[in-house]
Amino acid sequence: MTPLDGLALAAAIRSGRTTASAVMDAAIARAESVADLGAIRHLAPQLGREQAAAIDAGRRRSSQDDVSAPFLGVPFLMKDLGSAAKGLPTVCSSRAIAPQPASADSDLVHRFRAAGLLPFGVTTVPEFGLSLACEPAMGPIARNPLDPTRTPGGSSGGSAAAVAAGIVAIAHATDAGGSIRVPAACCGLVGLKPTRGATPGGPTFGNHLGGLVSELVVSRSLRDTAAILDCCAGHAKGPTPDPDLGDRLADRLDERPAGLRIGVCVDCGPAGDIGPAQKEAVRHAADVFNSAGHEIRTIGADRLTALLRDALLVFDRTISVNLARLLDDVSLVEPLSAAVARRGQSITATELQAAQLTGVRVAHGLWTLFSEVDVLLTPMLSGPPPLIGSFPTDHGDVDLQWRRMAACAPFAMVANVAGTPALSIPHGRSDGLPLAVQLIGPMASDGLLLRLARLLQTALPWHFQTTIAGLPQ
Repeated sequence: MTPLDGLALAAAIRSGRTTASAVMDAAIARAESVADLGAIRHLAPQLGREQAAAIDAGRRRSSQDDVSAPFLGVPFLMKDLGSAAKGLPTVCSSRAIAPQPASADSDLVHRFRAAGLLPFGVTTVPEFGLSLACEPAMGPIARNPLDPTRTPGGSSGGSAAAVAAGIVAIAHATDAGGSIRVPAACCGLVGLKPTRGATPGGPTFGNHLGGLVSELVVSRSLRDTAAILDCCAGHAKGPTPDPDLGDRLADRLDERPAGLRIGVCVDCGPAGDIGPAQKEAVRHAADVFNSAGHEIRTIGADRLTALLRDALLVFDRTISVNLARLLDDVSLVEPLSAAVARRGQSITATELQAAQLTGVRVAHGLWTLFSEVDVLLTPMLSGPPPLIGSFPTDHGDVDLQWRRMAACAPFAMVANVAGTPALSIPHGRSDGLPLAVQLIGPMASDGLLLRLARLLQTALPWHFQTTIAGLPQ
């Protein structure tokens, strides 16, 4: 059965069943009708309609399909953090940043546009991305379409809420400590944090964060994620070598990996407690892999405890110093942001260097583990999507915030610090809310993770409550 996703929407435009303009109008209408979800901070209807009209005009002039643009005419939303899109303002949900529309596209957005995506708005984030919920003081509060009393996650929660609500089929997301994968898990979406260096962060690399950050999307399907990764990966012109992810990942999703060693870890030691439903989702996923002929190996919490602890320290030092670099004046920011910036100002160069060396050891530790197993399978979240208000930012206790984040997604940050790919995939439900598991692989194993996730998707399909705006039925 063909997924109802962004590629299906583009196919409908190509076939003449609809037009880019009609789809854009439907996306704008959906955005306005579910504005109470708070998914979108800034909507630019005219910009979206102008781009869609240009697509339709180009199709009228030429009957040739642009096969290099698999998402031709598909509406798209940018996250209010990370890569910039011309004509859209990025303010990181902070009153401290003037809302000036970007004068040019970043390298990544240039690739998004070349893939056919049409940015027409900016999604909600927590101020400076410092939370796994999206409840900035300047507003709006982003809510989970599956249960508005709960968060869609963070920091790409606005993007995840928009995709889950069907405003768009696919949206920009970034991940420095789980910020693609946690919202995907909260909203029943696919969320891949690519291998470090796979996608561009230039030309300024202002969001690089010492290699913690990867940028891509949250989407409704594995094939959408694979297709946009095909369009965006490679020749990133960045500070790391280009990882070789292989060719045409989207065309290889149905290839069945054989004879893998799957390391299963359902306990995270002192980092937090994993709920019974989340553990059962991992066990069920392990059974699926075992039935497909893969070897299942149990990984005890003791093998990862030190790596998880050290990854949190690296995250703390890197994020704090970066925010101190950005903020000369903390009078306009939220109390948590001010406290993080002050912490960054107090960190010495030797302490930062020590943290960087700790990050190297985390990467080496994970590489060592991958000499014993080919892929790690873990819970993505420790429990259900947290309730609104679970991550308040009206305080200055930075350590408390980091502990709350680590307890919510204890296995998230290690992949950022090590630079490895990590994928969140929905796998079952509990009390009507999505369960999700995480796959972590060695560097450049992005395609392998997507193919393994296809086994899980086939065994336990995920169905959305809402259709994508503008997709013909």
